[in-house]
Amino acid sequence: MSDEDKNREVSELLKKVRKIELRTRGMVRESFGGEYHSCFKGEGIDFEDFREYQHGDEVRAIDWNVTARMGAPYIKNFVEERELSVYICVDISASGNFGSVELSKRELMAEVAALMAFSAMQNKDKVALVLFTDDVELYLPPKKGIGHALRLIREILHYEPSGTKTALKAPCDLLKNAVRKRSLVLMLSDFLFQEDYSKVLKSVARKHDLVALQVVDPAELALPAVGYVRMEDPETGNQVEINTSNPRLRRAYSKLSAEWQENLTTTFARLRIDHLTLQTDQDYLPVMHRFFKGRGHLVS
Repeated sequence: MSDEDKNREVSELLKKVRKIELRTRGMVRESFGGEYHSCFKGEGIDFEDFREYQHGDEVRAIDWNVTARMGAPYIKNFVEERELSVYICVDISASGNFGSVELSKRELMAEVAALMAFSAMQNKDKVALVLFTDDVELYLPPKKGIGHALRLIREILHYEPSGTKTALKAPCDLLKNAVRKRSLVLMLSDFLFQEDYSKVLKSVARKHDLVALQVVDPAELALPAVGYVRMEDPETGNQVEINTSNPRLRRAYSKLSAEWQENLTTTFARLRIDHLTLQTDQDYLPVMHRFFKGRGHLVS
């Protein structure tokens, strides 16, 4: 690649990062920052000080030792221990580069990750990044700051992995063994795995607050009728030529896709892991808003 091509590539990458930054930071300011705060609570509460009892306070909160000394009722005042560590885990295997519409799956994952990173940082939480294929490709420890968030977006979009396949064992082992404090884990992937991932996900969900964000392309759900095409598995390189104009073939494809999706949804429900499905051809904001609001009611 010539220097001119490299400079053009860097310029295009920076434009993408800037576009994602402007879009997602605007959404965080408008609503997502507050919804995130309500949705993901800090770990416990800390004692701050004593204050005099006021009408409407819980009687059970009165500290009778201090009340006896002061000659008036006093209660303990607590504040939420707000700070969380947020681990954004992104599947950058070869299947993520697929896109039959304007956005590839990887580009959508970068935008959703940016939305969550800026929401976390507005709420003074630290954010870490784990990029994985069938191994951990890149790990950036939890940190605050806009510069760190921009690097996260850049790495998700541009990082060149050494592997092409996907497996969850390596990133889950990292989360389970190396991350000591209970954290929020956001797992972004298409979840097109051959392995049985339920055991490793269950081990992470026991220790951390795990949310699975599945990103899919419409062509993975229903095969478009475009005649003969040569299809290739990006993770194995296996190829096959099929006639997509055959209605029986398209029906069989849709049936298998629906069964796969149903099995995935059932698995997450059984493991009690929150699961969101985001499509590259649809606005993801309504899905995210519903999730935030629904989860906010549960934890409030």
